[in-house]
Amino acid sequence: MRAGWIQTLPTFGEPAANLAAVAAVIDAAVAAGRAADLWVLPELFATGYVFADRDEALRLCEAVPDGPTVSGLIALAGRAGCAFVAGVAERAPDGRLFNAAVAVDGTGLRAHYRKAHVFGDERRWSTPGDLPFPVVDLAGARVGIMICFDWRFPETARTLALAGAQVIAHPSNLVLPHCPDAMVTRALENGVFTVTCDRVGTEERAGMHATFIGRSRIIGPDGVVLSEGPPDRPAWDVVEFDPTRADDKRLAGGNDILADRRTDLYRL
Repeated sequence: MRAGWIQTLPTFGEPAANLAAVAAVIDAAVAAGRAADLWVLPELFATGYVFADRDEALRLCEAVPDGPTVSGLIALAGRAGCAFVAGVAERAPDGRLFNAAVAVDGTGLRAHYRKAHVFGDERRWSTPGDLPFPVVDLAGARVGIMICFDWRFPETARTLALAGAQVIAHPSNLVLPHCPDAMVTRALENGVFTVTCDRVGTEERAGMHATFIGRSRIIGPDGVVLSEGPPDRPAWDVVEFDPTRADDKRLAGGNDILADRRTDLYRL
């Protein structure tokens, strides 16, 4: 499969313009002969990240899957013959707001996830997620989904690996410096490919400040970094790999990183 990330510099509060910017990258990749089967986009790629308050978030959140951003991604996937995993601001039917992610292709919504580990000022507006960590057959691979700060909790990636994920798609808005390197460990300890897509730039709103670190990465199940974005500008990249490499959990000497787990001892 060919998997790619699109590291963006979104304009806050302009979802249509931010979606159009993604479409322009897809067109450029196709024109360059570097189309991807799966594209991973950043967390909250269409809205921006720093909401002044819950009321502002409410105005920018939309329904899944019927909102304009998700509908636009489905249409773009159909036109380009690809799939997306992307972070979106979700308004649930009961009025709760979520920092969410969707997996879509040209047939429609394929998976839906709500961020389990809400970070920092997101707690001003976002409800902690209530959906299981999903693994979906997408673009020729079994793709698991987590969002940004979920990386800090190793149970997240392990749960996806145990559910059969070959690739972990990781939409992010990273402000801490540790994640790009930590994802090497997440890939290695679970024997999976990871695709972390971050954004760049700074948002300062309502007394809050966030500077995003870029460095989007694709990492192989052996911990090798296959692709890395710059820290300070929009960029994109595509890597081709065989996702079935992630099905082999054996190590030299006859070990197996999942079968050898001592679940009888992993308790307090």
